Amino acid sequence: MSDNYIAHVRKDLDDTWATPHSLSDHLKMTAKMAGKFAAKFNSEEWGKAVGLAHDAGKGRLEWQKYLRLKSGYFDEEAHLEGKPGKMPHAIHGAKLAEELHGKRIGRILSYCIAGHHAGLPDWSGAEGAGQSSLEFQLTRVKDLSEIEQFVLEGIRSSKPSVPPWHFSSGLDMSLWIRMLYSCLVDADFLDTESYMDQGKSDDRSGYCLIMELLERLNHFNKQLDETSEDTPVNQIRRSIRKKCMEMAEESQGFFSLSVPTGGGKTLSSLAFGLEHAKTHNLNRIIYVIPYTSIIEQNANVFRKALGDDQVVEHHSSLDEEDSTPKSRLAAENWDAPVIVTTSVQFFESLFAAKSSRCRKLHNIANSVVVLDEAQLVPVEYLTPILETMQLLVDHYHVSFVISTATQPAFREHTVEGKAFKGLKNVREIMGDEDDVKRLYASLKRVQVQLPESFHTASSWEEIAEELQQYEQVLCIVSDRKSCRELHKLMPKGTYHLSALMCGQHRSEIIESIKEKLKNKEPVQVVSTQLVEAGVDFDFPVVYRALAGLDSIAQAAGRCNREGKLPEPGQVIVFTAPKKAPMGILRKAADTTCSILATTQQRDPLEYSIFEDYFSELYWKANSLDSKNIISLLKPDPQDCGIHFRTAAEKFRIIDDSRQKTILVRYSEGDKLIDLLKFKGPDRGLMRKLQRYTVNVYNEEFNLLLQRGSIVEVQPGIFALTSSIEYSRETGLMVDETLFDPEDLIQ
Repeated sequence: MSDNYIAHVRKDLDDTWATPHSLSDHLKMTAKMAGKFAAKFNSEEWGKAVGLAHDAGKGRLEWQKYLRLKSGYFDEEAHLEGKPGKMPHAIHGAKLAEELHGKRIGRILSYCIAGHHAGLPDWSGAEGAGQSSLEFQLTRVKDLSEIEQFVLEGIRSSKPSVPPWHFSSGLDMSLWIRMLYSCLVDADFLDTESYMDQGKSDDRSGYCLIMELLERLNHFNKQLDETSEDTPVNQIRRSIRKKCMEMAEESQGFFSLSVPTGGGKTLSSLAFGLEHAKTHNLNRIIYVIPYTSIIEQNANVFRKALGDDQVVEHHSSLDEEDSTPKSRLAAENWDAPVIVTTSVQFFESLFAAKSSRCRKLHNIANSVVVLDEAQLVPVEYLTPILETMQLLVDHYHVSFVISTATQPAFREHTVEGKAFKGLKNVREIMGDEDDVKRLYASLKRVQVQLPESFHTASSWEEIAEELQQYEQVLCIVSDRKSCRELHKLMPKGTYHLSALMCGQHRSEIIESIKEKLKNKEPVQVVSTQLVEAGVDFDFPVVYRALAGLDSIAQAAGRCNREGKLPEPGQVIVFTAPKKAPMGILRKAADTTCSILATTQQRDPLEYSIFEDYFSELYWKANSLDSKNIISLLKPDPQDCGIHFRTAAEKFRIIDDSRQKTILVRYSEGDKLIDLLKFKGPDRGLMRKLQRYTVNVYNEEFNLLLQRGSIVEVQPGIFALTSSIEYSRETGLMVDETLFDPEDLIQ
């Protein structure tokens, strides 16, 4: 009888219906995979249980009739809940799990099962969930007698008992449920994918073992050492990398990597990650970067060292639409050994409710996470972020490397007599405080010149005139509108870099600039802050519009980077005619002024100044959990009530309702967009298209749409109609005179 029950159906290329996907097979395979994934955090039986029950609602004659619609015909999208006219099935499995396993165990399972298509629900309507709440949905299921016996027997065979550890108050239980949910949705997607698109499973293999990647990196570093000059700076970089390799043998936990800009943190932290993963048998390295606009620079370095096919960039929302079966299957699950992502993608996923966003979470377990430029973690969510990081270390075999030249105070400490519940036992890779101070002194290669007055602005015409005095000069401003205004005043041939250029375009421009610097040719560059991390420029002179001390330090890292100049490089800070964008960038610039205004004799790059800077910038904030995320995710002891969906909606590092992603027809992007239009999304294609995206504000998006510049090529995915409105000099051509867009941290 079980052979007659179907989980999915698909059409083949000849437009005929293929052999249906057996419900019995789907439940067993999903349970097997979910159990394997959950075993990474000692929850194998729980993973099996959610897998066996997730599609129990399809074991009803009513649903099977609905799938077939009428004799001889099927519905390929029948299983996609939440779309108009689709019959629910997930809530029946959730109700059944509570009845067969009891409320205590069943409630935990029911969150995962009920949300495996529609997303993790809120328990009650108290936060506005209403009829979408799990509490309400469970009351709507009156009769489970229709469910076939083979489904019931399968669910009874799973035996989850007690959770794998005693939960602490706060986020502990909600994170564990979200991890179980991740195991379920990834297993469900993978088994469905193996049926719906059999060839695609082959794309999910071919990755090297961590040991092989470490050998590749060691070979790459050896060649780098042999071909690089034996300068004092390179000697220091080698000693930093050596120290990272030695410390990688330490037990798992939290590490800080305090190295000045230009000290080679990117490759050194990767070396630590791979050696640490080898030592502790971990699965992957996840590199978290604050800016979308610079993510490809680090990814390119890793590809050169490890191979093009071993590194995955993941930052766009392109693959997170749930509108079609293909787009769901294309969602990223972080199954590669090296992931390069953004802080928005990483942290928002840890608090997400959508299946496509949560799918990858179980692959954070058993990994090394490197937080690059960790000082940019958003202060308004700092408490839930740090608590989650601590839980990942305590229960999910994760090690964190907090990597930055300007370390924020994440450790447990006391601020003005009040305890700050930070991270426990953070070990500094470079040694004690005196060791770090000596390292910073040894890598000092520039002299910073501050403006005479922080309140007297220079005009763009004045700045342009100054810049033209230098053959090789980089000027960094705080927003893309200022970047274009200044660039227009510069001589023909001046390079422009901003987030209005797609990743592939920026990479090509950056390589051209590096080549000119290497050959000692004239090169003038105007850029937004996207070059302040992950871009190994070495200019003799760098101008920086007034910004946070951390940004000034990053800008200084692009000056005399290799220490080859006979005199210190020049870093000239100026007050721009337009202030930094509102929000954290404006607050950072104001904090710099308040700290330096009292004593301009103080070196803005000295190691100890950053403690004062971050103390004023972050640790005196009114709230480190401004949206009450912890209270939303703390389970009610009476009914295990958790408000997953509301917390996810409130945890937004960037308000994505203000912006949209579009694909641009630059270089190979032209062909890839046409391919997407013709065949629809798949994982490989969406990964390639990440290199050809630009984020725009809604006003810009609507303007482009109204004038016919963009078109919807797939549901929810928009692309330029032609390459006419994409400049090979400055990127996407938008009319910025209508509004004042701010650069995005993402």
